[in-house]
Amino acid sequence: MYRPDHATHTASTAHADDRVQFLVVGDETSLVELSAELALLPLCARGRVFVEVEDASQIVPLGTPLRVTLTWLPRSDRSGRPGTGERCARGEAAARAVRAWCDEMLCDGPGETRAIVTGGFALATEVRDHLVATVGMSPAAVSTPGLSAR
Repeated sequence: MYRPDHATHTASTAHADDRVQFLVVGDETSLVELSAELALLPLCARGRVFVEVEDASQIVPLGTPLRVTLTWLPRSDRSGRPGTGERCARGEAAARAVRAWCDEMLCDGPGETRAIVTGGFALATEVRDHLVATVGMSPAAVSTPGLSAR
């Protein structure tokens, strides 16, 4: 288990954070898997969880560590590609949320990010490819449990 050395924290290092942040992504097909993955996160974990579902009736309680924010993304509340009037396709809401989160939260500096990507094949592969090819995360930092089994 990682144990930070708090004795070295000073005013000049207050914002230098070398802890791991987690990005967890899934959809309605992987709620059980998501629940298990979230239960394995350390209690002190921090990060973001995006779960795409068809509509609000599929939202269920999921336990997360206190510093992890859970965002439900009902497709029925979202539009598809801008300007087309299309409905939000399966995997589209979560993929957009991941791209926006990466643009805002991933920056150079201390610490690392680990991703756990579950859900349908299209969602899992799109998110994994974005994190590795576009964002530049190490493939070892992007876990896709169950992807090969789908």
